[in-house]
Order: sequence, then structure tokens, then C-alpha cells
Amino acid sequence: MPERPNLEHFRRQARTLQRAARAGETDAVRRITALHPAPVPPVPALPLSAAQLVVAREYGFASWPRLTRYVHTVAEHGWDTSLGAQPASDPADEFCRLACLRYSGDDGPDRWTQARDLLARHPDLTAGHIWAAAAAARPDEVRRLLADRPDLASAPGGPLRWRPLFSLVYSRFDAQVPQDDVLAAARALLDAGADPNDGYLFDGLPSPFTLLTGVFGAGEQGRHRQPTHPHWRALARLLLDAGADPNDAQTLYNRMFEPDDTHLELLFAHGLGTGDGGPWKARIDTLDTPAQMLRIQLRWAVEHGQAARVRLLAGHGVDVAAPFTDDGPRWAPGDGRTPLELAELYGAAEIAAFLVAQGVPRPASDPAHELIAAAFRADRSTVERLAAEHPEAAAEARRRRPGLMVWAAARASAGTVALLAGLGFDVNAYGRGDAPADGAWETALHHAAANGDVALARLLLDLGADPALHDRRFGATPLDWARHFQREATIALLAPLAPGAAEE
Repeated sequence: MPERPNLEHFRRQARTLQRAARAGETDAVRRITALHPAPVPPVPALPLSAAQLVVAREYGFASWPRLTRYVHTVAEHGWDTSLGAQPASDPADEFCRLACLRYSGDDGPDRWTQARDLLARHPDLTAGHIWAAAAAARPDEVRRLLADRPDLASAPGGPLRWRPLFSLVYSRFDAQVPQDDVLAAARALLDAGADPNDGYLFDGLPSPFTLLTGVFGAGEQGRHRQPTHPHWRALARLLLDAGADPNDAQTLYNRMFEPDDTHLELLFAHGLGTGDGGPWKARIDTLDTPAQMLRIQLRWAVEHGQAARVRLLAGHGVDVAAPFTDDGPRWAPGDGRTPLELAELYGAAEIAAFLVAQGVPRPASDPAHELIAAAFRADRSTVERLAAEHPEAAAEARRRRPGLMVWAAARASAGTVALLAGLGFDVNAYGRGDAPADGAWETALHHAAANGDVALARLLLDLGADPALHDRRFGATPLDWARHFQREATIALLAPLAPGAAEE
């Protein structure tokens, strides 16, 4: 899905497909045959409506009208992340811009310190600005402004064009702000008509950032730069009691990277995994169902060794036995593996034992699978035995998972890296380190450098890792990654290997 989608963009795609199909172009005919319901219209006279249906289905929508409805939803609820990128001249606007978590590249303590300093210099900046009053958690001023204009509770404004409650829950300028003030301001806004399910589609992307998303915080940049709200538990409970739907996909995504499960415990207490997905699912029918959201959480937990989360999900009725098919996550959609297969494959012994105790049947014997599993357990004797008993297993394992070395390095497993290298896995292969998938993202040495793991980096170099390779997303070398993450030890190791270093 493109950023900031518009209907004319999709109309052009459909017209292009129609012309290509009428011209008999092989790829266009293949797309139509694959996605148009039988009987397929005659290609030489393909109507535009048929091409529109195919385009809609390629983006995951059942029909062109549903794609159209999504575009209209983006027009109504979309938010442009470039808002707030530039300083504002008005102190109240500038305070909102600095105080709120925006899921942008400049989120972090430095910006929030500036917000505190600005409020200290201009303590009255909230007096006539409900968005700043909400961000500063000043309930008396919020109530006074609402008394004059109750409609402000639902009015977008400030530099970010957010509604006031959004500014309140995304505010991070002061970890010492009193909880009673935060809750009182939030109650005043809710009582005046603020929507507890309010949210925005950041840059038109289909997963809404809701009020709950802001309360729970976290995300790909970690809690240092994207922290939870200092009073997240009480504030989340207030929103949930007011009707916020607990099936919040962006919250689940942002919080899945760390093993802390307190957010799940609170959401389960308020109905996570039940219901129809709430108002956002009604607006965007391609969003995952509550059951699918939790199965994705299960897969991440199994792949990343989060045993407590697996037990928590199982205890709340999540299916821990069925293979991942149409409920697979984006990084491994429908690959047919079961949670137990994944746990055994990636050496999650505690999770595997738990699943077996739950009665999950073991998978059929598969030498290539068992060889990878033994490598991830760093079980050299079993690797050697399986390789001897099944000479074809190593080649089959490499065929299935060519980028597996990257996942092993991201998990900082030197023993596994050495065993995989011995089985012929390419130390310079590209793969993904965030999940065990084979997207051509980066190499194993990139992750060793970013983690500051000198021993693993040396091992990879000894095995033939090329320090000059650039990753496929940012165009950076392993040394660039070490510098970005400020890993002095791996910087010292890799800097002398950089092109031209010897002449410096």
C-alpha cells in the first residue's frame, strides 16, 4: 500500500492493467487469471471493472468498493507525519509539537526537555489552548475551556491537528506529571464527548494509531525514545472502561519486541481476543481479526523465545497447536508451520516442552528441519550425526533457508553461527534479523556490529564475512551500523578494515 493513498492512483493502476491485458501481455493475463473469480472475462474485451477488482484484491481488499471505502477512511482519519516537523512560532503550538510522542525520527528525551523548558518560560501558554492544556495535563484549564466550548473535546487543532485527548495520551514531556491531573483532564474530555476509540492512520497506513497505542507506547525505536505513558496503567484502564476496544493491533505490535506482558494482562482483563474488532475493523475490513492478532503475537513469542508470553496466550484460549496458514504474520504468511515446529526449529526448549505438555503433537520426522534445530541448540554431536545419516539434509536446509545465518547472528549465537557455517550456509547471505525470514535486508556481520559483539564479529570475519557489504535497506556497512548504535568495541574492530583505512 502506498503512503497517502488516493483513489486516482488506484484507478490509474486499473487502467494500466486493462490496457496490458487487452494487449495480451503475459504478466497482466496471469494477474487477472489468478485473482478474478471464474469465469474470467475475455481478455481482449476486459472491462475496467474487472481490472479494478483485480487491483483491489492485490492490495488485500475483497472488492473495488471496499478499496474505495478504505481510501475514504484514509481521507477522514489519515494523519501526515510531516506535521510538526518544523518549529512553530506560537509558544502553545510549539509546546504541543515538542511534548508529544509522534513516532518520528526525533522522538526522545531531548525534545521533551525542550518542552519542559518552554512551559517553564511560558507557564500561561495553556490558558487559551486546549491542546496544550491537555498535553500539559492541566485539568482546571481543560474544564474551563470546555465550559465555554464543549465542542473543543472533538476538535482537531494545534500544530499536529490532533484532538485534545490525543495530545494528552501522547504527551511525554514530564514523567513527574501527577496521575490525578492526567486522569482528571482525560475524564473531562471524555465527559465532553471525546471518542475513546479515537485514532489516526499515520501517513495513510492501514494500522490505526489509537489513544491506547499512545498510552502503551514503545515500538521499533525502543522505550528510551518511545516510552509508555508514565501513568499508562490507570490511563489505559480509564479509556478501556470508557469503551476503547482492547483489540488494538498497533499496541500489540509496538509492545511485542520486549518480553514484558503487563499490557497483555490488562487488555485481556478488558476483552482482548473477543468481539468483532471494534470500530476500526468496521472501517478497514482488511485489519486482522482479534483471533488473528493473537496468533501473530504467538508466532513472534515462539520465534523470539518469550516463554511467559506463550503461556499467557495459551491460558487465554489462543490456539497453540494449529499450523499458521491464513493467520500467519506478515513476515511468514501461511507457511504451514505449527508453534511446536517453530519452537523446536529455533531452539526454544522451554516453549517446546510447554507445548508438548499441552498435548500438541510432534511434527513428522524431517532431517533438514532437525538439522537446523540441532544447530540452533548448538548441539554439535546431533548436527554431526544427522549430517552423516542424511547427507542431503544440509543442502535441503540451505535451499529452504538461505538467509538463516542472519537470524542466528541477530540472536548472538556464536555456536549456532559456527555450526551453520560448517553446514555450508553462506556467511555473507542477506536475511532478516528481526524475524526468521529470508528478506534480503542485511548480513550477519551487520548484526554482530550493531550488537557490539566483538567475539561474534571476529568469528564471522574469520569465516569469510565481507565488512564492505552494504545492507539493502539503508545502504550501510557493518561499520556504519556499529557507529549508528555507538558500539565502540565493534567500531574499533571494523574501522581498520574499512576501504582506505590503511592510507589514513
